[in-house]
Amino acid sequence: MTGDVACAEGALAAGCRFFGGYPITPATEIAEHMSGRLPDVGGTFIQMEDEIAAMASVLGAAWSGCKSMTATSGPGFSLMMENIGLGVCTETPCVVVNVQRGGPSTGLPTMGAQADMMQARWGSHGDYEIIALAPCSAQEIFYQTITAFNLSERYRTPVFIMTDEMIGHMSEKVVIPPADQITTEWRPKPKGRKDRFLLFKPDENGVAPMPAAGEGYNVHVTGLTHDEKGYPVMSVEAQEEMMARIKRKILGNRDDIIMTEGHGLDDADIVLVSYGISARTSMAAMQQARAQGLKVGLLRLITVWPFAEDHIQRLAERVKGFVTVEVNLGQIHLEVLRAAAGRAPCHLVGHSGGTIISPDQVLAKIKEVF
Repeated sequence: MTGDVACAEGALAAGCRFFGGYPITPATEIAEHMSGRLPDVGGTFIQMEDEIAAMASVLGAAWSGCKSMTATSGPGFSLMMENIGLGVCTETPCVVVNVQRGGPSTGLPTMGAQADMMQARWGSHGDYEIIALAPCSAQEIFYQTITAFNLSERYRTPVFIMTDEMIGHMSEKVVIPPADQITTEWRPKPKGRKDRFLLFKPDENGVAPMPAAGEGYNVHVTGLTHDEKGYPVMSVEAQEEMMARIKRKILGNRDDIIMTEGHGLDDADIVLVSYGISARTSMAAMQQARAQGLKVGLLRLITVWPFAEDHIQRLAERVKGFVTVEVNLGQIHLEVLRAAAGRAPCHLVGHSGGTIISPDQVLAKIKEVF
């Protein structure tokens, strides 16, 4: 199946029962598949009038008790950003899939890129933390969609799947295990007296239990700065407390959130840093370099946000350099530069989108660095 269809099947396996979306190339196949499959499992599909409304519907469905999701591409992702910020502020669990294409604006609708990575991190206004995953195959997008739902439920936050047109439209073998072999998580539910419940009072892990609207708890949800009751409080002290909670629940659990995959790192002189479709061509380039006697390793970012800066910092102490491989003009490369902090030189293999980066391009840069 294609990556888009595998993503939809992963959402269903994770327990997603609401999809609110709007068609956009190259993510439309996710919506199409969900529209046909959700009724089979008692779920609801709604095509909204635009991406702004789609994101709003996803947040509303989440507060009704559903696991909810949407899928889009660059222009739609831009329109969703205001309500994504609302989801962060209200600590609403949901999953947003961005099947990236060439931009800016309408750009290259049918051709891929990886140029929305910084928008995923900073696209909405204000300070906040986000979780973003980057699958590199149709099989992995199936499992990462389940992981995205689990993370969103565990930490009560929107989670991004930052895939791309190449992965979305590539057909590959996907193994879907029996349901009893799939681990799913659900948001923490409140306990104790309903009349004393505080909607945003965190537990020990920094995450507040979340009831559904209509279960008898006092549910007041606002995008304004609010206190633990959820009531608006326009003060510096309330802002500091709310923002500390929103950031702490992600950064305080970063060791449990960040996932990477290493190949040949133990003796590597040069480390390729990549993610998504570019990690596949990076792997081929690494293998070719090794066959030619060059000690090259690959650090694949499975979680792009939060960024694995500690891993880069440790590698920077002993390697001769980094090569970031991504289909953009250096968005994650800037993070590698920041984390390396001058301890190892950093180089980029990237372009502005439309096609994959070939292993030959990566190998040529490796030889240039050596």
